[in-house]
Amino acid sequence: MHAPLVLVLASGRGDRFLASGGGTHKLQARLGDKTVLQHTLDAVRESGLAWHLEQAPHPGMGDSIAAAARATPDAGGWLVLPADLPLVRGDTLRAVAGALEQHPVVVPLVRGQRGHPVGFSAACGPALRALAGAQGAACVVRAHPRFELPLDDVGCITDIDTLADLLAARRLLEQRR
Repeated sequence: MHAPLVLVLASGRGDRFLASGGGTHKLQARLGDKTVLQHTLDAVRESGLAWHLEQAPHPGMGDSIAAAARATPDAGGWLVLPADLPLVRGDTLRAVAGALEQHPVVVPLVRGQRGHPVGFSAACGPALRALAGAQGAACVVRAHPRFELPLDDVGCITDIDTLADLLAARRLLEQRR
C-alpha cells in the first residue's frame, strides 16, 4: 500500500481577500519573507510526504478535491490541505498521515475547533473522486467513522480569507520566531 499524500488546494479565486482590501490574490500575498502559498508548500515539503498542487480553476472545493484525487489514483490516502493555511506545521501533516493507519477519516482538532488537513484513507477514494460543488468533502467525513485528532497547531485553523486574517497570521508568525 502506498502512503497518503497531501492535496494542496489552490484553485479558489480569493474574492473575499480582494474585497477586504487585499491588493493581490491571497496566495500571492506576502507573509514575512514569503508568499502565503510558499509557506504552505514549505510545510508540506518539510513533512516529507508526497504532494499534489491543484491549481486549475474549479467551480467549488468539492470539484477541486475530486480533480486532485483523480490525479493521484495510486495514493494510499489523502490529506486535504487548503493552500491558504500558511502556518500549518510539517509535523502536523505527519501526525494526520500517521493516524490514517488506524482510521478512515482523521480531523485535526485545535482548541475545540476542527481544522485542516483532513485525512482520508484509500477507502474514501471513490467518494472523493465523485465530489462536486462548494461543500468540499463534508459528506465524505459524515459517511465514515472519523477520528478527531487533538493537536497543538494553531496553523490548522489559521486560514487567510481576508486582509485582517493575513495581519493576524503575521502576528502569529512573529510570535513563533
